[in-house]
Amino acid sequence: MDRLFLDASVLFSAAYSPASSLRQLWNLGDTELLASPFAIQEATDNLAIARPAQLPDLRALLATVNQVPDPPAAAVLPAGVTLPDKDRPILLSAMESQATHLLTGDVRHFGPYFGKNLGGVLVLRPGVYLVGRLKTP
Repeated sequence: MDRLFLDASVLFSAAYSPASSLRQLWNLGDTELLASPFAIQEATDNLAIARPAQLPDLRALLATVNQVPDPPAAAVLPAGVTLPDKDRPILLSAMESQATHLLTGDVRHFGPYFGKNLGGVLVLRPGVYLVGRLKTP
């Protein structure tokens, strides 16, 4: 079973548009969707500014996402990984929750790590994950 940690960009984008292809993530079998309070709050704050009418959709999507704790203060990034302070809790929560994948649209900060396994978590763009999953019988 894949345990998919969804960062704020994925939550935001899925809620922003009812026609978003990212909503397919919620219909996959044999997966568990995860997010942290930090990621949920960032998505909520950004959606409240950009498209407040979609906040009920975000809440509905979150109803089927398992909320995992924010990382402990003592958590450290894997050797060689550098991320801005605002992105560190995302990877650390994914690692602490034993997610198999971190799905993020944040190319600027996570782009160098796409396709790499960091602390046991494979970092991917959500579309790449979906294409792989939908091709697999």
